[in-house]
Amino acid sequence: MTLVLPQPTTPGAFSAALGKVGEFTRQQPLGAVSFVIIFVMMFAGIFCELVAPYDPLTIDFAAILAPPSIDHWCGTDAYGRDIFSRLIYGSRTALVIGFTSSFVGSSLGATLGIASAYFGGRIDSWIQRFMDVLLAFPLIVLALVVVAALRSFVVGGVDMNLILAIAIPIIPRVARVVRAAALGVRVMPYVDAARAAGYSNSRIIFRHMAPNVVAPYLIMLTAFIAQAILAEASLSFLGLGVVEPKAAWGLMLSGNAADFYREAPWMILFPGAAISLAVFAFNLFGDALRDYLDPRFKV
Repeated sequence: MTLVLPQPTTPGAFSAALGKVGEFTRQQPLGAVSFVIIFVMMFAGIFCELVAPYDPLTIDFAAILAPPSIDHWCGTDAYGRDIFSRLIYGSRTALVIGFTSSFVGSSLGATLGIASAYFGGRIDSWIQRFMDVLLAFPLIVLALVVVAALRSFVVGGVDMNLILAIAIPIIPRVARVVRAAALGVRVMPYVDAARAAGYSNSRIIFRHMAPNVVAPYLIMLTAFIAQAILAEASLSFLGLGVVEPKAAWGLMLSGNAADFYREAPWMILFPGAAISLAVFAFNLFGDALRDYLDPRFKV
């Protein structure tokens, strides 16, 4: 009879992920708190039909400008619509536009940054001069120019014009950071060895350079979600972003909210608090992610 001893098992991917989450929580407790806030926003945005107590488009003339109460936790607006429900639906709008704009802008910026660092010479000079032109404009000013110049077109209920207007100003800011990281990778011995082995430029870029700039890319991607949410709210407030009757935080601050801010201050207070909380959470999470991924910040 042969005695078979149990073999030691290696932790799976799920256990390893839990270990990373626990390590991040211990090292960056404020980052963990901000992640909880972001998770709650994402949950509310995804399941807003189940979470919101009222339809955000339902007009109730009997409850116009009703103050916060048990029936309406955040009060109602000038049309009797429940502000709490519109805040929940507005989180979906903010996160969809914020994530999409930041992803598109950061991905294009990272691609240009890696290409600029790898090829160098005239290509690097041309790309960087173009980035200089874009960087000459503040983010919100360039977004205003782009959204005014492009014709609005909607895909799947999302205004792609607004997304592009916010994504384009993000490109040069991410490109500069990723280029700086890629310049350090380009002179590494394994990149020279890959060139000597006759590997193509695309293989060197995607297999050797891109994986080594993922950390700054993720940090910039997370940080610019907050900027994208703030830009979307600003454009909607100015009437160049999301339009009625769709729920959006910036849109809730304009129009009737500005007319009734004395009689119904909750129309401004709660949307403003939602924008501030979202921007604060993403900025704090981005800083925590930077400190966690950057070895220079390791104790």
